Amino acid sequence: MSTLKAVRGTRDLLPPETALWNRVEATVRAVFARYAFGEIRTPIFEDTQLFVRGVGEETDVVSKEMYTWEDRARAASEKAQSLTLRPENTAGVVRSYIEHKLGDTGMLQKLFYIGPQFRRERPQRGRYRQFWQIGAEVLGPQSSGAESPLRDAEVLEMLATLLDELGIPRAAEANGNTGWKLSLNSVGSATDRPRYINALKAALEPVKSTLCEDCQRRSETNPLRVLDCKVPEDQPIIDNLPKIADFLDEASTAHFMQVRAALDACDVPYVIDPRLVRGLDYYTRTTFEFTAASGLGTQNALLGGGRYDGLSEMLGGPKAPGIGFAIGEDRLILTLQALAEAASKPLISDKLDAFIAPMGIDQNAAALMLAKELRAEGLSVEVGDGSFRLKKSFELADKLARQIIILGEDELSTGFMTVKTFANGDQLKVARADLAAKLRG
Repeated sequence: MSTLKAVRGTRDLLPPETALWNRVEATVRAVFARYAFGEIRTPIFEDTQLFVRGVGEETDVVSKEMYTWEDRARAASEKAQSLTLRPENTAGVVRSYIEHKLGDTGMLQKLFYIGPQFRRERPQRGRYRQFWQIGAEVLGPQSSGAESPLRDAEVLEMLATLLDELGIPRAAEANGNTGWKLSLNSVGSATDRPRYINALKAALEPVKSTLCEDCQRRSETNPLRVLDCKVPEDQPIIDNLPKIADFLDEASTAHFMQVRAALDACDVPYVIDPRLVRGLDYYTRTTFEFTAASGLGTQNALLGGGRYDGLSEMLGGPKAPGIGFAIGEDRLILTLQALAEAASKPLISDKLDAFIAPMGIDQNAAALMLAKELRAEGLSVEVGDGSFRLKKSFELADKLARQIIILGEDELSTGFMTVKTFANGDQLKVARADLAAKLRG
């Protein structure tokens, strides 16, 4: 019988790497809380029509990448329902906003999520078929100020703060090309975008046969995605295509200028990228992408997002302007690991504070009681077994912990524990009342 393995395009996350994931997520929660975001948890699968209507039937996500199945009817009176593992979470958050009538409060809704998404993509470094995203959405009725360029700038400033606090340097402050860079653009309003798409189609018509196979298809179904093409031979042609900036109306231009002014005031660096249009149907006005070279190879996008002022109406809800983003957590972890490797500095300590080595089975219960006391003090502790030889206890302790506590009859009778620190070889007698402080030091 063959050994079962994880499905291609998925993988297990194991200690000590999961400690890094937990640290990243704790930092995310702390930063987002300072900006008044609350957590939302939506179902992992939704009605397929949510993504067809919200993301767009002609997008690659819907047409090629979704995991969809028919949920069999349980009774003759029921119809089978088409369900899809969520490929992204913005549509699900907006569906929840509509379903729970959050707009009726009149308040701005600032929501974040952390969880798995699913796409049938070609597996590559940092890109998996089950992948993890950290995302946030800001939306509400017009009276809440959700449409304000201030919200765009606040989201971008929050992301800059998050990357700073995670230890990813800004490109201008980094050595080489290892830092993060923010690219920014506007795709205009719901009336600007169709005019631009028509101009783009017209410009693509005489040259599409010279483009790669994907771009030939996209030029018909979703011409904005042509601008995302990475095929080197296509770049000179794409660079000569019309720019969205030339099709913005006065209101969209003013909105974008206000976003930029707020970012300048907050000292958030950015570059304007006229090709950054993003291919999902719901995007309007501000679009953005953060990139970081470390750990991601040629696929260096770290996170991206934009404004989606018409998505609620597309899903049958009330007018609710919004802006959001998604961070590829798998790719974020790769970036942090690459930066740490380049600096020859560990990201996390995988060592426990202490290993307790009872000198005989008669000391096992006392060792467990001591471990309970130290864990209550917030220390990480592993307990050996009195049946182990002392050499085995030392070998285990050296692998697992920074210090070993030897617990024998003498230590129990005197109340002084024998503690050895592996880094410098020091071995001391420490009063039980002082033990937690010594282990922290």
